[in-house]
Amino acid sequence: MFFGLVKGETAGKARRKAIRTILVVEDEPLVAFDNEHALEQAGYRIAATVDDHDHAVAVIDGGGVDLVIADVSLRGDKSGIDVARHARSKGLPVLFVTGHCPIDARELAVGCLAKPYAPRDLIAAIGVVDAVLRDARRPRLPTGLSLFDAN
Repeated sequence: MFFGLVKGETAGKARRKAIRTILVVEDEPLVAFDNEHALEQAGYRIAATVDDHDHAVAVIDGGGVDLVIADVSLRGDKSGIDVARHARSKGLPVLFVTGHCPIDARELAVGCLAKPYAPRDLIAAIGVVDAVLRDARRPRLPTGLSLFDAN
């Protein structure tokens, strides 16, 4: 699935561009739908919503993604951890959204948002990740977010 809403530019100078386009990697259809809806309402562009490793890699390799949000458990033989490894090899930040954050998440992701989470917490978590990546003042962490790459 491909969607096309764009978030407005953020003010101020930053060393990295603001997060605008997000790849959603989630195998649970209702969670994927809720994520899409919340992100769309917040003004983000959804690069794609996929439920397996191979489709995620194809979208990442196609370019134009600013952030990958990934569940750990996915359809197929490979997991969200494999997706995160590929994303990081391409220089893309990853936010895990999962019930059980993997042990090696610190090396693979900026943070981990624990399921279940409210849509407002997902949006707030992305705001925190955006601030961290741009070296901006970090907003308050939402419930359930563990931040790994704090500057």
